[in-house]
Amino acid sequence: MKALSITAILLATASPILADPAVEVMHFWTSGGEAAALGVVRDKVMADGVAWIDAPVAGGGGDAAKTALQTRIASGNPPAAMLMLGQNIVDWANEGLLGNADALATAQGWDAALPLAVQEFTKINGNYVSVPTNVHRTDMIWASKAAFDKIGASYPTSWAELNALAPRFREAGIIPLAHGGQAWQEAYMFEAVAAGVGGAEFYRKALIELDDATLRGPEMVAVFEQLAQLRSMVDPNFPGRDWNLASAMVINGEAAMQIMGDWAKGEFTNAGKQPGADYACIPVPKDNGDGFVYLVNSLSLFAQTDPKAQTAQEVLASAIMDPAVQIAFNQAKGAIPARTDIDLSALDACAQQTSHALAANDAGGTAVPTFAGTHAADAAVVGAATDAITLFFNSDMPAEDGAASLADAIAAAL
Repeated sequence: MKALSITAILLATASPILADPAVEVMHFWTSGGEAAALGVVRDKVMADGVAWIDAPVAGGGGDAAKTALQTRIASGNPPAAMLMLGQNIVDWANEGLLGNADALATAQGWDAALPLAVQEFTKINGNYVSVPTNVHRTDMIWASKAAFDKIGASYPTSWAELNALAPRFREAGIIPLAHGGQAWQEAYMFEAVAAGVGGAEFYRKALIELDDATLRGPEMVAVFEQLAQLRSMVDPNFPGRDWNLASAMVINGEAAMQIMGDWAKGEFTNAGKQPGADYACIPVPKDNGDGFVYLVNSLSLFAQTDPKAQTAQEVLASAIMDPAVQIAFNQAKGAIPARTDIDLSALDACAQQTSHALAANDAGGTAVPTFAGTHAADAAVVGAATDAITLFFNSDMPAEDGAASLADAIAAAL
C-alpha cells in the first residue's frame, strides 16, 4: 500500500486551495442527523479546496452499501473513501485494496490522540487504513419524557422494571417500544440485551470468543427470554420500518422507548429536542454488573495512484481528525469524538455521560465491541447470527429454541 506524501501533508495542514482535486465518499448516512454530521466534514473538505462527491446508499445497517461497494470494486472503480465497520475494514485491508494515512497520522500525532479501542478498528496491520469520526454506544434506551410523565413512572433500572412498564403504557394509549423490523436493528437490540442481561464477561465469552457452551447456556436462554418480552411490546406495523422512523415515534410521544445506538440522538437533536427536558438517554438495564458496547465509525481509504487523489484523501483525513470537526460532527451525529484529547464541554449531557461511561468501563475492562456492527466477529458469523435472531424476533419461538438456533448458526459459520 502506497504511503501518502509529506508534501501533501503540508498542503493539507495548511488548508490549501488545490487545483481541482476531488474526493468521492460512499456512505449510508442518509437520515437527518447523520446527513447533518457528514455535512460538517464535507464543509471542511470543501473549505480546504477539495471537491466533495457524495455517494450515499440508503439503508441504516449498511448492507446495501456493502453490496454497492463490491460492485464498484469488481468494476475496478472503488470510491476514494467508504464508511465501513469493524471486521469489514480488516477484510479489505487484508485484500490489499486499502491505502493508508500513516505519514499524516505521524505528523498529526494520531497514536496519542486515539484510544486503543479506536485504533483496533482503524489501524490494521500497523497502518491507518481508516480515519475515525466517532465512537457510538449501542446499548442505549431513548425514552420520551412526556410518555413517562403521563403514567407517572421513573425510567427503568432493571429489566423487570422495564417489563412492568409495558402494560401501563398500553393502557395510556402509548406503544411501549418503538422498533424498526429490519434484521440489523434486531441484531443491535440483541447485543444490547446480551450485555444488559448477561454482563460484560458473558458478552465477551459468547459474542467475541464464540464459546459454544456459553452460547447454549442458561444465560443465553435468559437473553432470549428478555427478547421475547420486547417483541411483545412493539406495534403491529414494525416490520420494515427504518430506524429513524422508530426514533420519530419516541420524539412525537407515540411510543415510550426505543432501544438503539446513540446515533439515534442525532434525530432528537435534529428535531430540536433537549436531553432531560424532552427525552432521556439511558443505558439498557445492567442486571449483572456494568458494561458498555461500543462501535467505531470511520471512513476507510481505498488505494489511489493519482497524486491529486492521494492529496484529496489526505485533506479528507485531516478534516475528519480536526478537533473542531470532531466536536461539531458528534453534536449532530449523537455520538462522542474518537479523539480523547479535546474539550468535551460543548457536547450535551448525553454525550458527556457517554464519554465518562466509556472511560470508566474501559478502565474496568467492561467495554466490549459491538457484535452486530461486525467488530466482535466477522461478517459471516454476524450474518448467520442475525438470521437466527431476526427469525426468533419475528416468531413465537421459545427462548430455548432461540438460543439453540443462534448457537447452531454461529457454529455453522465458523
